[in-house]
Amino acid sequence: MRTAPLLLGTAAAGAAALARRVVRFRPVGDPVPPADASGLDADAAAARLGELIRIPTVSSPDPGQVDAAAFARFRDRLAELYPHTHRVLEREVLDGGALLWRWRSGTDRPPLVLMAHHDVVPVTGQAWTRDPFSGAVEDGFVHGRGAVDDKGSLVAVLEAVESLAAAGHTPARDVYVSSSNDEEVLGAGAQQAVQVFRDRGIEPWAVVDEGGAVVTGVFPGVPGQIAVVGLAEKGLLDVDLVTSDPGGHASSPTPDGAPARLARAILRLDAAPFPARLDDVVLGMVDAAGRHASGAYRALFANARALRPLLATALARASREANALVRTTVAVTELEGSSARNVLATRARAHLNIRIALGETVQSTVERLRRVVGDPSVEVRVLSGTDPSPVSRTDNEAYAALGAAVRAVYPEAAVAPYLMVQASDARHFAQISDSVYRFMPFDLSRGELDALHAADERISVAALHRGAVFFRHLIRTL
Repeated sequence: MRTAPLLLGTAAAGAAALARRVVRFRPVGDPVPPADASGLDADAAAARLGELIRIPTVSSPDPGQVDAAAFARFRDRLAELYPHTHRVLEREVLDGGALLWRWRSGTDRPPLVLMAHHDVVPVTGQAWTRDPFSGAVEDGFVHGRGAVDDKGSLVAVLEAVESLAAAGHTPARDVYVSSSNDEEVLGAGAQQAVQVFRDRGIEPWAVVDEGGAVVTGVFPGVPGQIAVVGLAEKGLLDVDLVTSDPGGHASSPTPDGAPARLARAILRLDAAPFPARLDDVVLGMVDAAGRHASGAYRALFANARALRPLLATALARASREANALVRTTVAVTELEGSSARNVLATRARAHLNIRIALGETVQSTVERLRRVVGDPSVEVRVLSGTDPSPVSRTDNEAYAALGAAVRAVYPEAAVAPYLMVQASDARHFAQISDSVYRFMPFDLSRGELDALHAADERISVAALHRGAVFFRHLIRTL
């Protein structure tokens, strides 16, 4: 997330006048002893991740395009790679292939749920510099599709569980590991796991899934690491814009035909983006990161609440990633017209993929789309939609434990809340827990983040190891 230096610099200068009444930042938490990494082998974990990457568990919205044998082979290999986990924990294979392990504690305390899906997105059309399913461990990195998203997280969790199970550890509360097989296509695996919890009357103490990470250089005036922990995620809405005409031969075009009306509707939406607003989660991120800022930036961030509109504008103009944090976004992802070069389109269609900001709903978003399009001949057809998730708590034992585990592995990192702009399996668990956190405990570079869902996905062996140390510490200190 790059920032707009001019806008933020101007805001910082204005905030200097407020410096005498700078808000006192809340403490970020007491220092904690370094995490114990005994029983963890970084190179062995990297080799196991590489082996799992070589099994191409590519999901698809079309069940006929899914290699069911690859998913079965993946499940079998997990049992072979992590024997102590499968000896101590109870494993269920849910309908369709999602996995759910339970590590019994012998107590009735609400459980911890650790999540990581094992399906991956396709590699078709991407310019990889090596085989995307090689799982090669070279130059200190594990390479291949799923290295970060999300087999890396699953391996980090299982490395932690395996080491503790081998040592005879019993957790202070039950620990569940949930791994869906269809997260990338918004499938049913996680929903099935949630239904299992509902049927058994279980309300998790905390849920940890993919999301934010430990990043550097993404926030102005903060040179060090920031561990961004997702407290919520934006809603998801899929809409078709559809308009039609009688059609005919292209030699006699219709004035203001269906493609022209559709194009005009798209341009209206592009010219009238949703308003930029700084919600409480993003404001909390600014506040937490600001504790580690210097100079005028510290004064700016300390007064973020008073400067909310200015900061929202600055972030909206800073980069596409920052813009996505402060407003509902509309992306045109598909266009469809005539099926022949010399035939007028009888139907023109555009697909809109929309991510709904906190404070807005599917209904309010659709109403605004219709107002902006302003053409009754262009139908706004809703295909599917979910409202933004609830915002998870930060005033409880679970969030404190998560922050302590971060500081045990990354002692210099600021821990900051974060709004996840993508959709994840975690949104389903928000139905049964008020403490759902979206965080991958890996320190990732800008290049590694950019490679998610793109060519040359990779994770460093050291970051994978630190992720396993994080989960081990979290389980041991429940």
